[in-house]
Amino acid sequence: MASEAAEHVLSMEDLREVTAFAKACAQEALEIFEAERPQDARPRHALATAGEFARGGKRGKALRDAAWAALKAAKEAQPAAAEAARAAMAAAGAAYLHPLPNANQVKHILGSAAHAARAAELAGGDQAVGDERVTKAVRHATPALVDVLKRYPVASAGGGRVGELTRLLDAALRR
Repeated sequence: MASEAAEHVLSMEDLREVTAFAKACAQEALEIFEAERPQDARPRHALATAGEFARGGKRGKALRDAAWAALKAAKEAQPAAAEAARAAMAAAGAAYLHPLPNANQVKHILGSAAHAARAAELAGGDQAVGDERVTKAVRHATPALVDVLKRYPVASAGGGRVGELTRLLDAALRR
């Protein structure tokens, strides 16, 4: 493993792989947001821009703007819907994974899945639902995604339940 100070190479294909995974995980939570705020298209737009990038589109201002807009939507929503919007924000933000092997970067890889799992928990009222979503997220992961993940240290401590879900997913994917 490289030291904390040494960068590693991330190709555009690596970033597209991470973004595709993040988008797939967040997509499953979108209905939670839209059930509360059916007229608010910001999280859906963030997922659409993430999908465009994952399929070969440009990584630029539109992607960043869509991520910020989804975050703003999260701040205007109730807890379950807010977590679903954060999942969409994280999916669009996944394209900006940094090549420094820092444990905080794992959030760019797995944050969307963790927020989507937390949204499902809050909507369903049970932590077991979140654990099931983590298991489902593992099935979305490709060998290429796991390869990118393993270039980074394990997920950081903290972050409440979303952090816990991130660490559960991280551990499952590294096995």
